[in-house]
Amino acid sequence: MFESLTARLGDIFDRLKRRGALSEADVETALREVRVALLEADVALPVVKDFIERVKGDAIGAEVVRSVTPGHMVVKIVHDRLVETLGAASIGLDLAAAAPVVVLIVGLQGSGKTTSAAKIGRMLQERDRKRVLMASLDVYRPAAQTQLAVLGETAGVPTLPVVAGQEPVAIARRAHDAARREGFDVLLLDTAGRLHVDADLMDEAAAIAAATDPTEILLVADSLTGQDAVNVARAFQDRLKLTGIVLTRMDGDGRGGAALSMRAVTGCPIKLIGVGEKIDAIEPFHPERVASRILGMGDVVSLVEKAAATIEEADAARLQAKLESGGFDLDDMAAQLRQLRKMGGVEGVLGFLPGAAKIKKQVADANIDFKILARQEAIIGSMTKRERKNAKLLNARRKQRIAVGSGTSVPEINRLLKQYMEMESMMRKMRKLGKRGFLRNLPFGGPQFPR
Repeated sequence: MFESLTARLGDIFDRLKRRGALSEADVETALREVRVALLEADVALPVVKDFIERVKGDAIGAEVVRSVTPGHMVVKIVHDRLVETLGAASIGLDLAAAAPVVVLIVGLQGSGKTTSAAKIGRMLQERDRKRVLMASLDVYRPAAQTQLAVLGETAGVPTLPVVAGQEPVAIARRAHDAARREGFDVLLLDTAGRLHVDADLMDEAAAIAAATDPTEILLVADSLTGQDAVNVARAFQDRLKLTGIVLTRMDGDGRGGAALSMRAVTGCPIKLIGVGEKIDAIEPFHPERVASRILGMGDVVSLVEKAAATIEEADAARLQAKLESGGFDLDDMAAQLRQLRKMGGVEGVLGFLPGAAKIKKQVADANIDFKILARQEAIIGSMTKRERKNAKLLNARRKQRIAVGSGTSVPEINRLLKQYMEMESMMRKMRKLGKRGFLRNLPFGGPQFPR
């Protein structure tokens, strides 16, 4: 997310911060480069113009140019204006209405509406403990209703049974009646899309909204389409009263222009972002955290939240119990590797750290294989139960067998064992900290579970 923009801005501000003092000309030169970087990231031209003017007004002043660290002051101003452009504060879904709360999902065909509906349904059930019913109103695309039913089964979210021949508005009314009758908290309505914005699409969406009086009308837009996504958002906003935007494929958008333009162009907040294909790959949109990531400042808060969300309390308790009894074996190491992979692997974790763009470049230059976690899991998986419990059994002959079984090499096995020995030594030291010190010192700052 934002890789190219982060790299460009990082270079610009690094040069600015290296200067002991700044003139107005220095600031103007830097802002011209920022302008080009934003345009290349596919940010809408009116948004870029307004952003640069606001930053320029703040940055070219005696309090900045004459400050002790003028370069850092300019970066802070850019950060604050980025936050303002992205929406200032995180705005979640509005569920403060009489049940069932109707959430209408609209957008073009292929933007990810149906998948996003299932992701949102799962999130509301898992995070907010809401009873959710989903209904597909797409009677035009072949197997669209079946697709939502299959995704609903995967996500554990019930879907409205399909009745052949019903029109979208009739399905919406039937879904609303069923949700009210069966005591559901939230009703998600997945509407049909088109390949482009047209009158029929808008008329149908407006008719469904009139029939169901939705609390939320969410536009799902594909961030990879750049300015097209912004144009689509403007068109829907002109016809429907959108309450929020869901940007999909944010994990694959290295430019990020759509995210930076959406709020400014439509006045509508980005509420959620899709960050992968898995059913749980959806996150709230936090403007301040995103601004920090764009400027290479990192997003440690999101990293900690991600770790807390993926680490099972029971697993952490089992590991703690084993450490207290003096044991940390290769099975435990495999569990740690799986945990890291759940968080997106080494590359995924790096993306949240300060200076991520520079770190990734250094990693790329060093030709480091990001698939190493899967290879290490394969190595441990090729060991016998006895070998995983007692690494001292791993002689040359056993290592050769494991290398063949895992499709790796003996040197890779030796590196893994060295890493294990270092972790085991660290765990022994942590054991001396006692119970209260254990979770606090887990790799990547483990979650703080209530006691």
